[in-house]
Amino acid sequence: MFVPAEHDPRTLGPATGGERALLVDFLAAQRATLELKCAGLETRLSQRSVAPSTLSLLGLVRHLADVERRWFRQVLAGRDASPRFSSPSEPDGDFTGAVPDPDVVSRAWEAWREEVAFAEAFVADAPHLDVEGHDSWRGTVSLRWVLIHMIEEYARHNGHADLLRERIDGAIGV
Repeated sequence: MFVPAEHDPRTLGPATGGERALLVDFLAAQRATLELKCAGLETRLSQRSVAPSTLSLLGLVRHLADVERRWFRQVLAGRDASPRFSSPSEPDGDFTGAVPDPDVVSRAWEAWREEVAFAEAFVADAPHLDVEGHDSWRGTVSLRWVLIHMIEEYARHNGHADLLRERIDGAIGV
């Protein structure tokens, strides 16, 4: 365990109640898991899994900042907001640009926190889970679908983070 069970913020949310509260809590727990898996590794976050992969914890933070940005800021809010770390000419920039530089690490966390804050505010202000946006990949999507998709996205990448963290310093836990 990265934190003692009695101090784990991921277990304090509701286990009953409305759909929105449960979805928001599950997503918050997945976001907290990413932070826990990266805690204390500032200088080692860019360490790659195994060659030739570019997968790293820092790459995951950058990737998830772009994913948050895409679904909440672009698709649901309808804003013109290009990805922060990838581009058509550098589609894997979120991972390839994850280098061991304190400024790169700082900017990644700052971007991720800004996108999470935007997403949290958007969800809190949404009148219902059936708010819709248009995505070039999926077509029309609801806020409900995006929340479920984000939980799945984080859960998948937190599995990667488990393995990356264990490879870096041997730490394991939930």
